Amino acid sequence: MNTPTTPQLDTIPQRIASLRAAMAKAGVDACLVPSSDPHLSEYLPQRWQARRWLSGFTGSMGTLIVSADFAGVWADSRYWVQAEHELAGTGITLMKIDTAASSLHLQWLADTLKAGQTLAVDGDVLSLAAAKALQAALVPRGVIVRSDLDLIDAVYAGRPALPTAAVYQHEAAFAPDSRAAKLGRVREAMREAGAERHFLSTLDDIAWLFNLRGADVNYNPVFIAHALIESDSATLFVAPGKIDDALAAQLAADGVRVADYAATKPALSALPGGSLLIDPRRVTLGLRQAVADGVKVIEAINPSTLMKSRKSAAEAEHVRRAMEQDGAALAELFAWFEANVNRARITELTIDEQITAARARRPGFVSPSFGTIAGFNANGALPHYHATPEAHSEIQGDGLLLIDSGGQYLGGTTDITRVVAVGTPSAAQKRDFTLVLKGTMALSMAHFPRGTLSPMLDALARAPLWQQDIDFGHGTGHGVGYFLNVHEGPQSISRAVPEPHMAMQEGMITSIEPGVYRAGQWGVRIENLVLNVASDKNQFGDFLKFETLTLCPIDRRCIDHSLLTRPEIDWLNGYHAEVRARLLPLVDGAARDWLLANTEAL
Repeated sequence: MNTPTTPQLDTIPQRIASLRAAMAKAGVDACLVPSSDPHLSEYLPQRWQARRWLSGFTGSMGTLIVSADFAGVWADSRYWVQAEHELAGTGITLMKIDTAASSLHLQWLADTLKAGQTLAVDGDVLSLAAAKALQAALVPRGVIVRSDLDLIDAVYAGRPALPTAAVYQHEAAFAPDSRAAKLGRVREAMREAGAERHFLSTLDDIAWLFNLRGADVNYNPVFIAHALIESDSATLFVAPGKIDDALAAQLAADGVRVADYAATKPALSALPGGSLLIDPRRVTLGLRQAVADGVKVIEAINPSTLMKSRKSAAEAEHVRRAMEQDGAALAELFAWFEANVNRARITELTIDEQITAARARRPGFVSPSFGTIAGFNANGALPHYHATPEAHSEIQGDGLLLIDSGGQYLGGTTDITRVVAVGTPSAAQKRDFTLVLKGTMALSMAHFPRGTLSPMLDALARAPLWQQDIDFGHGTGHGVGYFLNVHEGPQSISRAVPEPHMAMQEGMITSIEPGVYRAGQWGVRIENLVLNVASDKNQFGDFLKFETLTLCPIDRRCIDHSLLTRPEIDWLNGYHAEVRARLLPLVDGAARDWLLANTEAL
């Protein structure tokens, strides 16, 4: 922890007032606090939870803006209910936006700030893309944008230091491609791009490239670092003490030098000319500005982002084994649940405890891959709902329980959503469940040309819902890492604007998770992970299809059979037959009985 330099601020209004005082002292009229860190991570280490500390809003996405007479958090529809509750009484206004990609906060700044006024934002946590959008919105209006100030340090007494967890080698048995081989592939991509050096900051890219893992970020087994790759060497910038001598020697044998994390900017400033490859969407403004003036900067997607998205045959086989262990854990969880629901007291918090305990009993389990979402009835209608000790529901009576959870295993990352019946589901609930299932199956059965841009597949999962004038507000699917981030790119099955790097290639793992959310009533989401595999190559092209990786029964009690077609029934029966065959050797007792009963054919 840093040595406190200002009194501890215990309330949100006190923290905002202290920030305003620091702004006035620095001659700043407004301060923008994004939800980001120097690595543009999804889950932030405590040191960079500035927006959360200042506002009290704990959602994973959101932008805080503070001026002399206004403070607001811009948050999308996933967080409105949560934000209204958490911001109540703080003097901070919830500014509702439709999606996380909204630029309404930029419009507010442009409309509010006058020519000659100054906006401060910490450039070390601002992406290049966000910086360009900010400059475009404000500079033509005469607003000064300062990115050289970290006002948080001026007001955050006891601000957490960098995480200190040790970095460790991803076990060779689960890392089939060597560090040297991966570095060689990246260097070949550098040469093709005309770059002599390559700088990267994204933590999952670094972990994948160096076959290292850590515990600096909740849920993702990564560590805080930057990396500089050169033609015959590499430098890994990590806080002192995180890499022991033995691991440093192994890295040195592969031409990798370990340097202090604090030396990153000086190293960029000292580059002796030449060309440097950076990914403008995956590096911050502060790091880009540190690059020496004489260096030719080449902007392109990190080669490792594309490479790590395409799992090798050996990695895919490890993922299959991890999915079997995960499915066995879920069989234990659901067997326990059905034996106790409406008999013993079970809350949404109990589900999280039980599912984590079941996974922890499985070989290779490391941690959850994200915070479990367990929402009963109305809470299931909130896609990013999280039960807390202060606010949660007991699971009793009739209805639907939505459980979205996942695990990190040495051989893969899992992410699954199932909805199960509690008591007797209504006809309307069964209809919604079946429509979502039809969407999941429609996309799961798709064949498509290799290189299809992933957003183009989104409508396949929505079509059964659209036919009933129903839609959902989140994406249909996201990429998933290999014992890495549960959300990774570049592919995204969503309404995103298609870009060339989103092309679907063999080996990519993606989620399929359509949903229906009826506010105040219930929510349904059915999620499986799928692997892109070869289908056929003929006169019409080279085709891919999906192999469903997730292994867990889909609750047949929630299905309206009259809405299913024969091919859909065949797909579901085939899926359940495979689930039974692969999980049966891994379970016994009540879990075995539950598995047999819930994989019967329709």
